[in-house]
Parts: sequence; structure tokens; C-alpha cells
Amino acid sequence: MNGMKNVFSPADILLPRGDFSKWAVIACDQYTSQPEYWQRVKEYAAGSPSALNIIFPEVYLSVDNSKKIAEINDSMKNYLENGVFQTLENTFVYVKRTVTGGKTRRGIVGLIDLEDYSYEKGAKTLIRATEETVPERIPPRVEIRRDALLEIPHAMLLIDDPDMTVIAPLDEKTAHEKPVYDFDLMLGAGHITGKALNAEISVEVQAALNRLLSKSDDNMLFAVGDGNHSLAAAKECYRLNKTEASRYALVEIVNIHDESLEFEPIYRAVFGESPERVINDFIVYAGGEYRGENAQKFTCVYGDKKREISVRPLSKLCVGTLQGFLNAYVKENAEISVDYIHGEDAVKKLALNENTVGFIFKGMQKNELFDAVRQDGSLPRKTFSMGNADDKRFYLEARKL
Repeated sequence: MNGMKNVFSPADILLPRGDFSKWAVIACDQYTSQPEYWQRVKEYAAGSPSALNIIFPEVYLSVDNSKKIAEINDSMKNYLENGVFQTLENTFVYVKRTVTGGKTRRGIVGLIDLEDYSYEKGAKTLIRATEETVPERIPPRVEIRRDALLEIPHAMLLIDDPDMTVIAPLDEKTAHEKPVYDFDLMLGAGHITGKALNAEISVEVQAALNRLLSKSDDNMLFAVGDGNHSLAAAKECYRLNKTEASRYALVEIVNIHDESLEFEPIYRAVFGESPERVINDFIVYAGGEYRGENAQKFTCVYGDKKREISVRPLSKLCVGTLQGFLNAYVKENAEISVDYIHGEDAVKKLALNENTVGFIFKGMQKNELFDAVRQDGSLPRKTFSMGNADDKRFYLEARKL
């Protein structure tokens, strides 16, 4: 069995010396249809070192990203040369994050070994993807990471620890430690505190993870909750250039049973076609309207209209049935595009646009996740989200590559 030494390890973690609230920025795959959010981030962080300058918000991805990537690499070099960072040597960081509704999410930032991770569907590795990895989404991220001097992660890995043995004890164990950061995140996204774990506590964390692994009947310890495509890109960069630094990735681990962790469905919005036609084509695809007790129900919103439909379950989850249709539909209709939307209100707002329809449906429960990954290999792309957009992990801790 894998020794814990290579499964989750302390890292030399870089933190900014300056204004944390201007430094920390939300995950790059958020607000992809709302460039105005990123404009506000830019205005808020102006004039200070900021993670904004060393990440690539997906809202700006285009056919040729080389100029933006060169700017990112220049910013990284500049930050490293000009003393922007302090280094916490060989440590884990215990993170407490206040999320929507006032609950606290607890996690630990450290290193995983990419040898233990695979994004292949059905892989039996220690670290597994929870969602289907889209091959064409990997190259732009590889391009961004390939020559980068720094890694700054938004990846969040889940552990299945119902007895709360790994992370929960840290509150008491670190009660008298001074935080390495303690501040309000920008644009109303809650409060965050981090404490460096000493060597003794770090060993206890690794031992607790080892015990958890010994209970797993198929050697699965971590499920990637957020940031799967970023990790897939990290794995690809490692495959292309096998250095000691590229073999590892900085992540935050969180217990799926943490009370703050609420699984939100990720809804779909379809652009570029008459809503009625899209809805009717979906019903035809699913074999017609169906009223059986195992029917999957969808609320379709467009303009100020709302239409309820129910169809046969072609997949275990509602999202799987719908995604199967959308994958085929987009291939057949070049003018159609799909976006993945967090929150019913955001779907309804987008659906006010012409030729746009939003699909709202029941999401997966969090206690179904580990079994679903073990059973199905991975879930359809963007099946669930851990909390609201504003609750996503912010870029904060960094590491030299």
C-alpha cells in the first residue's frame, strides 16, 4: 500500500507580504459569462501585487492566448525577483473559510504526488477525477502552466471522513497558533484565516490520512472536487517534463462531511436556438414525455416563461440525461453553445436574452459522490459545484515550480 509520505506532504508555501485582500482572487473558471465581475476585480486590485496578474480568467480565453500567457510569466518573474513573497518552509496550512450563510469550511493546503492521480475514467488511483475530463480543455491550461515559474492552485480535493478524524481536530490543536493570514476576501466573498502546522501536527495529519486510506476497499483516498482540469494539465506538464517540482501539485483537502460543504447542481443554459425547439428536441431525444415515478424533471426557463417537463432517466442523474443530449446537439448544430451556470437566479437572468433557454433540475447529494465515482468512474462534466460561485476557493498560497 502507498506510504502516506507521497500522498499528501508539506510544501514550501509562498504567501504575499502585502495586502492579502488585493492578492487573493477567485478561481479562474468562475463568472465566465460575466466579464463585469472580472473588471471589478481588476479595479479592486489595481496598484497592488495580485494573483489576478498570474492567473488566466477563463472569461478571457480565446484562440490565441500567447500574449496573455507571456504577461502572466513576466508577472511571476517580477513577483519572485522583487520580494513580493514570504516563504513558509516545509509546512501545511490549515485554512478556515467563512462561506455564504456564515458556516466555516476547513481545509489543509499541501502537496499531492501526481503519480497518484489519474483523470482517466475508471482509473483505480489514489486520487480520482470526479467529472469527465474534456480533452480539449487541457491544452490551453498546459500552455499556461508549461513555462510558469509559480503554481497557484484553486484545486480542492475531498476526503470521505465521516468520523472527522483528519481536519476537525486541528481547531483545538492550533488554538494558540498565530495566523499567517486573517482577512476579508474581496467583493464580499467571506473571511479567511490560515495557520501553519508545526512538524508534530503535520505528522499527525499524515497518520490520520493513512488510517483513512487503510479503510478504503479500493485504494481511493481523494476525489477531486474542484479544479480537475487544472490538475489534468499539471499531470500532462509532468508527463512532458518529469522534474521533481512538476511531479507534485499544491491543493487544498477538505472533508466531504464538513457541514459547510453544500453540493449545488450546475445548471445548463443553451444559446443560439429557439427555446421551444431545444426543449422539444430534448424530449424527443429522451423518448418522449414520461410520467413514471422514476421520471427526471426539468424546469425550462426562457424570457419570462417557464415550462416543466419530465423524461425517462437515460442516466443515473438528471444532469447525465441532459448532458448526453447536449453533447450530441452541439455536434449537430454548429450555431448552438452551452454554458454551465451556478445558481437558479443566474440561469433566469441569462434566459431573458433572446434565443436562450435555461435548464434547472435536482442535483446530486454529497453522500452519493464517492460511491458514484467508484461505480461509474466519473460523472458528467460539471455535475455539481461545492457551494455558490463566491464560495469557490480563492488563489492565495503559491509554490515555485
